[in-house]
Amino acid sequence: GRCGYNLHSTGVPHVHAPVAATVTPDMSVEVPPLVSPDPLVELLQPDALGISASANSHPPVTSSLPPTAVAAPPVTPPQPSVTENSPPTPPPTVAVQPVVSSQGIPTPPPLEPPPQEQAEVSAPAAPLMTTAARTQLQQVNARLVHVQTDMLIELPQNLSVIHIGKPNDRIPPDIDVSGFPNSEIVSRIHADIRVEGDAHYVEDVGSSNGTYINNLPLLPGNRHRLRPGDRISLGKGDMMTFLFQLA
Repeated sequence: GRCGYNLHSTGVPHVHAPVAATVTPDMSVEVPPLVSPDPLVELLQPDALGISASANSHPPVTSSLPPTAVAAPPVTPPQPSVTENSPPTPPPTVAVQPVVSSQGIPTPPPLEPPPQEQAEVSAPAAPLMTTAARTQLQQVNARLVHVQTDMLIELPQNLSVIHIGKPNDRIPPDIDVSGFPNSEIVSRIHADIRVEGDAHYVEDVGSSNGTYINNLPLLPGNRHRLRPGDRISLGKGDMMTFLFQLA
């Protein structure tokens, strides 16, 4: 009876304790038995928590968008054989090249002597050409032709200054005109012909009767470059005349 009283008192608001003291002990208080439901039995019942009812009350929401298509990546066929075969091919070629170069080094030495011999043969050929050119230059000789006697006088090739005149004690002449007619009009130191390279120049060196080039007087101290056919006259009156020629 006390247990039921306690259960009943828990559900009812608290009442002051002195009320229980007023009840006479002769009166019996009838308390209806309380039946407490078994919690395990309630939980075992289907949908005890009402989850299915709440789920059925809200229908599923359908989307109006079309389903997204997932593109699968293209499958490329593997080519292991090509990649594996390409790398090994270069190494053998590289290995062969050093072998060829090492073998090629000893071969050039026997081949080098022939070009050297050719160079040695060609080297003397150049001097031959130069000597031939020198001989051609030596063949070009300067000379004077005496107009009155038609005598040919070769100019010395070993002299850079050729003196023209008559014998004297100061400067002996390289070309002596004392044996030609009318030589009395020529001074003992009359004129000089200077050779500078391939050019020939004539100048008067202080003669008494003067020097004329192509019938024009050549002043002392001046010089004239001779050209083939020039007319050189020693003294006045064109009595001692020479023609300059190259042969």
